[in-house]
Amino acid sequence: MKILHVCSEVFPFLKTGGLADVTGALPEALTKLNTENKILVPGFPAFMNGLANKKLVANLGSKFTAENIEIYSGKLGNVDAYVINAPELYDRVGNPYSDSSGAAYVDNYRRFALLSWTAAKMVNGADDTWHPDVVHGHDWHAGLMPAYIKAHAIHYGGKQPKTVLTVHNLAYQGVFPAEIYHELELPQHFFGVDGMEFYGQVSFLKAGLFFADEITTVSPTYALEIQTEEQGCGLSGLLRARHSQLSGVLNGVDPQVWSPEQDNTIATKYSKNKLDGKKACRVALQKYTGLKLQDTSPIFVVVSRLTEQKGLHLVVEGIKTILERGGQIAILGSGEEPIESAFTHLAKQYPEHVAVQLGYDESHAHRLIAGGDVILVPSRFEPCGLTQLYGLAYGTLPLVHRVGGLRDTVTDTSLENLVDNIATGFVFNEFNVNDYNQAVKRAFALYSYSDGWSKVRSKGMSQSFSWDVAAEKYLEIYQR
Repeated sequence: MKILHVCSEVFPFLKTGGLADVTGALPEALTKLNTENKILVPGFPAFMNGLANKKLVANLGSKFTAENIEIYSGKLGNVDAYVINAPELYDRVGNPYSDSSGAAYVDNYRRFALLSWTAAKMVNGADDTWHPDVVHGHDWHAGLMPAYIKAHAIHYGGKQPKTVLTVHNLAYQGVFPAEIYHELELPQHFFGVDGMEFYGQVSFLKAGLFFADEITTVSPTYALEIQTEEQGCGLSGLLRARHSQLSGVLNGVDPQVWSPEQDNTIATKYSKNKLDGKKACRVALQKYTGLKLQDTSPIFVVVSRLTEQKGLHLVVEGIKTILERGGQIAILGSGEEPIESAFTHLAKQYPEHVAVQLGYDESHAHRLIAGGDVILVPSRFEPCGLTQLYGLAYGTLPLVHRVGGLRDTVTDTSLENLVDNIATGFVFNEFNVNDYNQAVKRAFALYSYSDGWSKVRSKGMSQSFSWDVAAEKYLEIYQR
């Protein structure tokens, strides 16, 4: 079986979030199952510069204001890749979706329509040496892919392989004004309630959800949640109608990137059975961030977008619960200005107990997760979440809101769960500061009981979230 993955980010070449971790790991995991996998990505500088063994495959002419569109094949890491060379649309420094001020590029609809349109061209012979059986798109950036493949088959009698769309976060939908629809050159009847029209606008994600043969999302619980009005983001009706084609497949963790036994970016490697290195990483984190050296209270860490959706306002509001008990907190991320400012102010006010680094730094993310005791993931909603999985792997107990993939991956330290030896972290039910603070207090209580802490940490580090398991489930979907 041959699978073409269509996406906008791939770790380690270009990453703004967990999407890149998935697209960087899933094709390799599927290859172990005797499938052929290639990825198709826009010609962002990171991909053009990272493509090894570059070879010109096709020239697709002009489209979406881009002239002389070229398709190059080569290797991105260990994975075979196609890269769309269209400098007018993709050759921009920095974030792939927005300018230096944080504003989304006004021509994003053209930039990502080209990605999906090119997928249809690849299906129909742009590279006449390789024809996919399944085309797997990721998020709204590839949302038009099933529509272009279907439209090409209708108008030109082209090939129509089966299509899969994975929703990594339903809140990001690629919605654009209706007047741009004519530029997409799709059939007029595709723009309707039974199609890609969304409250009078064009929704790239809805196009994928409607036209794809199968839909997946990144955890079983999130697959159920997005069929509700509360978390359906205006698409719950469509998702309920397609429930028999909707699956939740839990993301995995790439052990080549996230394993304390193999991690060359942390102070000292360690394992579940040899935890001295964990203590060394903790001291190294305190020294790096300027936090006071202490081992009597836990260090809480945050590696996240600093947004209300991620529940970081709860962390701000509940900071006294940590500080009054002698705890420390180290934060990495960027996002909403009020949350950034609140954390920065706290770091200035309590420099021995609060450390903040704005932006994203992959090495510092590893440093935090290896050196911390508790990783905070108090999201309002969370399709899967990866940082809690990294925390489990590194013996940094997750503190999470009971929602989405967080619910699927973390078991609370209730008394009965402790007795049954199934507890792996701290879970709060209601999305408010009181429930969050109660979970923080449970973390302090368990930390003071060293045997209990060691038992829960060991259980967490014993959890297996392998991409091999996820790949087998995706293969079942492709075969179906």
